[in-house]
Amino acid sequence: MLVGFVSDERYVAQSDVLLEFINASGSSFEARSRASGAVHADLPPGEYKVILQKEGFGAKFSQITIPSKEPHQFRILSDGLLGYAWPKWVQSGDEAEFRVHSVEQYKLELWRYGWQPERVRELGWHDEHGPRATMQVTPDGDYTQTGVEWNKVGYVCKTHRQFVTAPERSGLYYFRASTKSGRQFSFPWIVAPKQPTAKVALLASNITWNAYNAFGGRSNYIHADQLPLTPTVNSRYELRRYTDAEHGTWGYPAYVPLSFERPEPFCSIDFEEKITDPIEGRQACHIAPAEWRLAGWLEKEHIDYDYYAETQLHDGTLDLSAYKVLIIAVHPEYWTREMYDRVKRWVFEDGGRLVYLGGNGLNCEVTIHDNVSMTVKNGSITSLWSEGMGGCDSRMAVSHESEANLLGVVFTPSGAMTGAPYQTVDEAHWIFEGTGLKNGQLFGEASLHCRCPGGASGHETDKRSASSPANTHVVARGLNPDDGGAEIVIFDTPSGGQVFSAGSINYVASLPVDQNISRITANVLRRFLA
Repeated sequence: MLVGFVSDERYVAQSDVLLEFINASGSSFEARSRASGAVHADLPPGEYKVILQKEGFGAKFSQITIPSKEPHQFRILSDGLLGYAWPKWVQSGDEAEFRVHSVEQYKLELWRYGWQPERVRELGWHDEHGPRATMQVTPDGDYTQTGVEWNKVGYVCKTHRQFVTAPERSGLYYFRASTKSGRQFSFPWIVAPKQPTAKVALLASNITWNAYNAFGGRSNYIHADQLPLTPTVNSRYELRRYTDAEHGTWGYPAYVPLSFERPEPFCSIDFEEKITDPIEGRQACHIAPAEWRLAGWLEKEHIDYDYYAETQLHDGTLDLSAYKVLIIAVHPEYWTREMYDRVKRWVFEDGGRLVYLGGNGLNCEVTIHDNVSMTVKNGSITSLWSEGMGGCDSRMAVSHESEANLLGVVFTPSGAMTGAPYQTVDEAHWIFEGTGLKNGQLFGEASLHCRCPGGASGHETDKRSASSPANTHVVARGLNPDDGGAEIVIFDTPSGGQVFSAGSINYVASLPVDQNISRITANVLRRFLA
């Protein structure tokens, strides 16, 4: 009898896991998982307590009923060091709980990430009397929908609660966890002000962080619709991302939610990393580690800002009327309709100034649920080319309207996964003041972006479309192949609002190291604040 499957936190099949099934009468039955992770056992009907053990993984208990309608998904967690704060976004003075998975004692510190990481406070060494008692367990089934629920099992005593009060100063904070054996892991914490303190609001793209987070076996790029019935043995054989010639990521009628309540390994920053260091790895270059480069650069330029999560724009914590400038950056790909409409009204009706220093932004609508999960409205599309979306500019255009209406530009796949400098198009425009750049000259050659090296225009790039406001003005254009260069554009709105768009994921990775990109960005912000 097929009882179920055993998989780890990436939904990878685990073989040779020892399982003991104990029923209400105390009878015990043993089984081992096979190469596919499948567990077969001849069990009499009834309720069973299940004990799972495998070297290199945490032992755990599960409960099952035999017979069941479908195979049970047993989930085990590999030994290591991981963590997250919950809530992941707060206001100054609010509390959050740190939830850390470690199989040995660990030290925890809180740091603030500006131009230089600044140690805020030590949070002590953490261990317990029981063996491996700082180890967490994950629920069975698809916890990408519901969250990992760490600090739930065995944390009933008040003295075991692990809460930290958010500092008064807004910003991007990181918890740093380390062990004596040399393991290190850092995880972000977004601290917004209790009351506005600056004229600039900077948004962390935490909805995009969640869309790319595959912890638990699903993201919006791996098993976007739902987990399959069987765990992965070999990705290249089994995942549609690799087996479908059309990339097969979003050709589904519906998508189940993705919980925010999961660790985010891609957001971890090495303890010794400096803001001017290259951004290494496939994911770090477009999520939190890249966004840190902008927060730090603003402080180096003495441009004050208040820091917010995108989810705080969605829930109303961020009051746009209190700010002159809103900055979104790097890869703010996923937004709710409420966020989009709120910012559009602010720019077009209330005179707000929007600075978009990213690429492939606002490209897809999401819905955020009360249980702090989100559903991505990808639609059943065949590609991100217009013809693959029924002639629309984007997934946002499919469900709402083209983001070019607000940003002046919209992502197209041309030029994707390349990097190049920009070329000056309108040397007389005020954004070039102090640069000395002339038409045809290049800028943005220096970049920290290691996945798509070559310049400030890259990774994913945006261009004008038929939905762009008629007065959208191009001041520079990236030299990426296949006419794929990002267009830097600017336009005014009738209410006195203004929009500046860089149109490139790579752009912020050039800010700390490219003099012209730095000067142009400073020109824009100081003019918009004037």
